[in-house]
Amino acid sequence: MKNKDIIFRDTISLRGPSIWTYPPVIETWIDIGELEDYPSDKIPGLYERLESWLPGLIEHRCNYDVRGGFLQRLKEGTWPGHILEHVVLELMTLAGLPDGFGRTRETTTRGVYKLVVSNFHEECTRLALDIGRELLLAAIKDEPFDIAEAIKPLRRRVDRKYLGPSTAAIVNAAEARKIPHIRLLEDGNLVQLGYGAAMRRIWTAETDQTSAIAETISRDKDLTKELISSVGVPVPEGREVDDADDACDAAEDIGYPVVVKPTDGNHGRGVFIDLMNADDVRKAYAIAVEEGSGVLVERSIQGIEHRLLVVGGKLVAANRSDLITVTGDGKHTVQELIDRQVNTDPRRGNTELHPLSIIKIDTAANIELERQGLKADAVPAKGREVLIQRNANHAFDCTDEVHPETAQVAALAARVVGLDIAGIDLVCQDVSKPLAEQGGAIVEVNAGPSLLMHIKPGIGKPRPVGQAIVDNLFAQSESGRVPLVGVTGTHGKNAVAKMVAHLIYLSGQQGGLACKDGIYLGRRHVQKTDAANWEGGRRLLLNRSIQAAVIENGAPVILGEGLAYDRCSVGVVTNIVSADEDLSRWDVQPTGGEYYTTPRSIYRTQVDVVLPSGHAVLNAEDELVADFAELCDGEVIFFACDPTNPTLAAHIAAGKRGVTVVDNRIVLRSGNEETRLSRLVDAPYIGKAKQAKNIANVLAGIAAGWAMGLSQEVMTTGLKTFGLELADPASLILQPAKKSQTKKPATARK
Repeated sequence: MKNKDIIFRDTISLRGPSIWTYPPVIETWIDIGELEDYPSDKIPGLYERLESWLPGLIEHRCNYDVRGGFLQRLKEGTWPGHILEHVVLELMTLAGLPDGFGRTRETTTRGVYKLVVSNFHEECTRLALDIGRELLLAAIKDEPFDIAEAIKPLRRRVDRKYLGPSTAAIVNAAEARKIPHIRLLEDGNLVQLGYGAAMRRIWTAETDQTSAIAETISRDKDLTKELISSVGVPVPEGREVDDADDACDAAEDIGYPVVVKPTDGNHGRGVFIDLMNADDVRKAYAIAVEEGSGVLVERSIQGIEHRLLVVGGKLVAANRSDLITVTGDGKHTVQELIDRQVNTDPRRGNTELHPLSIIKIDTAANIELERQGLKADAVPAKGREVLIQRNANHAFDCTDEVHPETAQVAALAARVVGLDIAGIDLVCQDVSKPLAEQGGAIVEVNAGPSLLMHIKPGIGKPRPVGQAIVDNLFAQSESGRVPLVGVTGTHGKNAVAKMVAHLIYLSGQQGGLACKDGIYLGRRHVQKTDAANWEGGRRLLLNRSIQAAVIENGAPVILGEGLAYDRCSVGVVTNIVSADEDLSRWDVQPTGGEYYTTPRSIYRTQVDVVLPSGHAVLNAEDELVADFAELCDGEVIFFACDPTNPTLAAHIAAGKRGVTVVDNRIVLRSGNEETRLSRLVDAPYIGKAKQAKNIANVLAGIAAGWAMGLSQEVMTTGLKTFGLELADPASLILQPAKKSQTKKPATARK
């Protein structure tokens, strides 16, 4: 087995729905060469090595759909391509990515397979493929492999490149509501939720509703205190100081114990609490002044620090912090006790996925130890409790304990500062009682608060904070979507896409069209190079002015890029003529069953992405296209030049909708109802030649307009004007009918 190899021949990034699945995937063509003759049951020890190196494979159900299903396949005998699929998915899971999708299918070339895995971030997925290949070859050749060391670079890559936990929580909540999202920065957390005019944007726990002024106010702790105290929110007495001497004077005026902290710091850096003398104040000042543009000295509030999350004026989650202490054993130093008693907690770590952070002896901790007459290398007596950190992680969920009055006070503070999402820090003895009863106070109002403590608390149940933010951005009746029409097929898709865009324009909406002739915004031709691709479609969806979009997609786009949108309101398939397309690059076969890519499997993608509330517009005269009707989640509207077409006739007889030609007129039919729009000769695009292909294109365009709910007047005008060179296209926009007014008879001209 020493000379056996796995070669990556080609890698295709499918950034949207494809023949495989809805989310983005990487499709890699692998050549296993001689390993085609060595399924897993013929490689001694392969099963045992993989099971030992990757114990998580027990959770892979595979096509048996039972726990351990993949391992069963591995024991019975499966090929390296399929094995690599599961190895890569498990590596991505170990690196902190969500559970993924995988498929492996053979090609017509012996030993060459299409390996498909979820693509959460392209750099991460490609690295997982490389590591997976090395691991599998080591297992096949019975060579050593350090899985712990191999996974480190992938974990680092995921930490840097994948969405942070706060952003991911909001994106996941949007997905649960079927609201689409687009990541706007490859390595950042700026994300667009929704398409076109319906879009909203988030950046971690900030949104496009987060005021820049409010954020600036929240950074200025002294100004924040002044504003919220003016409306009755309890805050600690204190002031900004000029230097260490002034800090001591302020502490004397306020009375010990005091807090020293930066005026505009964050994440608790440079914050010192319960300082009892001038020496401690001077030491704290020296550190705090380095963390911000100024320093505050405040009265120390007795109690425990809490973080309350307010979204849209409502409390949605609350956490309580705790003191970090260790207990001496007479043998180990303070640092060793921290490592043994605190940092061994599996919830602690250095990544954003850990709800608790690693405790280190920093300057603040050294001050705490000095107060107790200790240093990091001191050995505390057996049984002695040593305080390490006062304002530790907010690890304990206490949402259900918060007193209603306290929740109202926190919401008021957020509202006064002007934040739609705010992390309110307050200190009190018992959060279940009103603040006034116990001398509690709000000490900070933070913009863009971390959500991890609420998503993954150390103790207590997670809170749906991402859902709360999405619900604040989008009313329940809103989907974040604009009407979107996807058009595909072998022939006619460009004409159909242009006609639908023409109808949208006539309806008075700001429409966008991405097609092979470029990009149109209304009637403006803003890009004149081919835009019938992923980039062209995505450009429309990023445009906040777009109220409706039409996107043309050919087979090469679906096979090589993926669709630019996750779902659509109308999906049009014009026809499938296999002989007229050369798709050999993708190993497309006219027929071939489930293991090969066929034209039918390509074009059905457009129907698969139709929303349940949407419509598929299908050619009843093309048998392959007509068969897609059973795959559509929404309603189907058939079109056919021949009104007696059996598929169309049966569809209409069942009370469903269709568009056809009767007595040389284009008509809409639904059950026994019929609406006549225009004669064929009145449609410039059809012309006197009345070619069947042109008639079919017009019928498809009208059916799409009907699916979008456009008026009969718009569709009739569209039929009579599509194909004309319009001198004054703005004059064709249909205006709402005005109420009739009585006019005096005009004076006759002499």
